[in-house]
Amino acid sequence: MVNSIIRPEMNNMLKMGFDTRKKPVIKYICIALLLALLVTSCDSPSPKTRKAVFIIVDGIPADVIERLDTPALDSISKVGGYARAHVGGEKDGYSQTPTISAVGYNSLLTGTWVNKHNVWDNDIKEPNYHYQNIFRFFKTQYPEKKMAVFSTWLDNRTRLVGSDAKEAGNLQPDYYFDGLEKDTIKYPHDTVARYIHLIDEAVTDTAAAVISRMAPDLSWVYLEYTDDMGHRYGDSKQLDDGVMIMDKQMQRIWQAIQYREKNFNEEWVIYITTDHGRGEGGHHHGGQSERERTTWIVTNARDLNERFLKQQPAIVDIMPSIVSFLNINIPRENLIEIDGMSLTGKISATDAEASLENDAIRIKWKVINKEGKAKIWMATTNNFKAGGKDDYKLITEVPVADRSAKIDIQQTPSDFYKIVIEMPYNFLNRWVEVKK
Repeated sequence: MVNSIIRPEMNNMLKMGFDTRKKPVIKYICIALLLALLVTSCDSPSPKTRKAVFIIVDGIPADVIERLDTPALDSISKVGGYARAHVGGEKDGYSQTPTISAVGYNSLLTGTWVNKHNVWDNDIKEPNYHYQNIFRFFKTQYPEKKMAVFSTWLDNRTRLVGSDAKEAGNLQPDYYFDGLEKDTIKYPHDTVARYIHLIDEAVTDTAAAVISRMAPDLSWVYLEYTDDMGHRYGDSKQLDDGVMIMDKQMQRIWQAIQYREKNFNEEWVIYITTDHGRGEGGHHHGGQSERERTTWIVTNARDLNERFLKQQPAIVDIMPSIVSFLNINIPRENLIEIDGMSLTGKISATDAEASLENDAIRIKWKVINKEGKAKIWMATTNNFKAGGKDDYKLITEVPVADRSAKIDIQQTPSDFYKIVIEMPYNFLNRWVEVKK
């Protein structure tokens, strides 16, 4: 729509002595100026405010989600995509991570595997808060923006996000709805986990309502019921029914997002995933079998890259994907510690490897984009783990397209090396431990 200020400006130009009837050249100049003024004065749409939601629905193997009819997940993936993913870190490597719930949650929150974030089981005994979670990075950069946690497990907010943890900055979300599992009056505990289903329903309805009305900028939703069905009944109709219930819950949250996008100048991204698969028979998890490690991701994100479309992304990739969408600037010393990479936009390479070869370390990577150089940095300390800084040295620089580099370590003997590969579009990192 044309701004009303145009009209007096047009009149003023005509009053300044431009007699367009007698001077045709000036007439055309005036018309051109007026048209330019009209174009530049039209209301241009303001940039959309970006908002993000990530959801963990507990304990659903990829083969189950692929076998069942899930219309809500399908409608979301039609906008963005669906991919098989993985948890568990590098099998038999230094980052191997138990396929246990809280371990998976924290891998998503921090973008790191268990060798860094140090949450080894559901007890959450000594999380290493030096590997900061996405909420902490977000609130540091955008203190005025709003965060939310809606969870069927209280520890997600208090221990992992860190609202009850001084070391995590006592980071309290602006909106939260959790702890209902502690209320045995309203939600009396039973042997078939119906109370967990009812809590999931309350969490879902609250999340959808707050998203519709308050539109937090960054939200986490966690639902538990499907994992309980797996533990009690294994691969069963009960687990299948739990997944179908979950899909209806996702529909309510998805409708809230669509409502916001339709009625407000907002752009939303949603990532839905699970924290682990299940072992043979479906009752248990925690190990490194293929089914326990194989998960999935559903998203409406656009510009999905080769990591998502052609490889098998990891749960640690969700955090940097949201970071990219919300334009969160992570300090370099933190960024180089993150194990995941964005699933949208350009990336240079994936799947770094590092191995000892006599007095050298051989580094390899899978090339996605051949542009530019790969800078190889090395440190022989891990001070970051305790809140300090590591003294990285630039060792060499090679074309990304070379796919590999070699570091001579004769002059830097150590029993531990941290390697960072800095490329134009992403970082990769590896640890090398010398066994004696």
